[in-house]
Amino acid sequence: MKEDFLHYVWKFQKLDTQHLKTIAGEVVEVVSAGQQNVNSGPDFFNAQLRINKQHWAGNVEIHIKSSHWYAHHHEVDPAYDSVILHVVWEYDIPIFRKNEEQIPTLELKDRVFPALTRSYRKLFANPIQWIPCESYYPLMDPFILKHWLGRLFFERLEEKSKQILERLEILNNHWEALFFVTLGANFGLKVNVEAFKSIAESVDFRVISKYSQQSKELECILFGQAGFLDGVNDDHYYVQLKEDYAYLKRKHHLTQTGVIAPKYFRLRPPNFPTIRLSQFAAVWTGHTHLFSKMIKAESREELHELFKASASTYWDTHYNFGVISANRKKTITPTFIDLLLVNTVIPIKFCYAKYRGIKISESLIELASSIPKEKNNVISKFDALQPTAQNAMDSQGLLQLKNQYCNKQKCLQCMIGNTVLNRT
Repeated sequence: MKEDFLHYVWKFQKLDTQHLKTIAGEVVEVVSAGQQNVNSGPDFFNAQLRINKQHWAGNVEIHIKSSHWYAHHHEVDPAYDSVILHVVWEYDIPIFRKNEEQIPTLELKDRVFPALTRSYRKLFANPIQWIPCESYYPLMDPFILKHWLGRLFFERLEEKSKQILERLEILNNHWEALFFVTLGANFGLKVNVEAFKSIAESVDFRVISKYSQQSKELECILFGQAGFLDGVNDDHYYVQLKEDYAYLKRKHHLTQTGVIAPKYFRLRPPNFPTIRLSQFAAVWTGHTHLFSKMIKAESREELHELFKASASTYWDTHYNFGVISANRKKTITPTFIDLLLVNTVIPIKFCYAKYRGIKISESLIELASSIPKEKNNVISKFDALQPTAQNAMDSQGLLQLKNQYCNKQKCLQCMIGNTVLNRT
């Protein structure tokens, strides 16, 4: 038994409320269960109860055993002075306020519907399952899943926005600089996201602005900051970049302090950091006022036009410096652009609108719904249980579901888990 189950029981009043009494025999009538608190302090705020026909308004605290009140030192915490009812699974000792007045305690173990308790235990009975509700998920109503994934899509955006807005504050509310760093980081994909972020952050944006229309110079700076020009190579392009970077480094007082070296391990050649950094430089220098154009663009087609670019011509026949490969233009694929839209554009648009007090939920839903679903192990496994993801909005919702609910066994805060339990 866990406290989150008792929170669920109290929040939705999944108990026998007939002739409800405290341990001391006081008659209890629940007018309002209160508002669940997810931060520190009592578990439910602003509850309204009638205890022995007297109306009380205050907070409710929930524990497995009544003795946990003292184990958690609530008796010395002023935040718990306004608790009007202590709800426990098992009563083992009485608890008192500072003035030695006993706090009314309600015991639940004989009040919760047995079928609900069985369903709860069954939901968590098999810890080796990929998700706790693996046997139930294939039977879920698609309408419920769609509705829940839509909410999770925006929940995921809210989480991303916290990190983005924190970065914005560090960058003195410079939105173009923020866009440069965020876009650069996501060109690194999962393997090199932190490395590429450190590279983008290592250069003052005033320097980036000077070369916003000069792809070769920007590529040179990015390669140099990444440490790719620190070695010795007799390749002509490498030698040229090394000389140019030495000049730019002195001119702009560039430093590689804090830069994380990009990785090649387990990457396919098209995702090599050399190729992605060159493509990033090409995208950034391919349009004037790229940030403004990105904000104004609403459709997937418009945004794809902004991000169409190729690595510089040297990389047509290379993946690494000095190693010749078959001639092939290293153009950014539509699939990769879609990843940039999901991980960069949509979160930035969401944050920018939030910052300016503009509601764009409908346009973001339309944009996310126009992007094909992501392809990864998580989405594939969910689809194997029940074909669910139809677009990027759905796949983002599923990633949030797996990472923030299934992995943490927060089934009682999940609409799917609630649906399973409500079948009892």
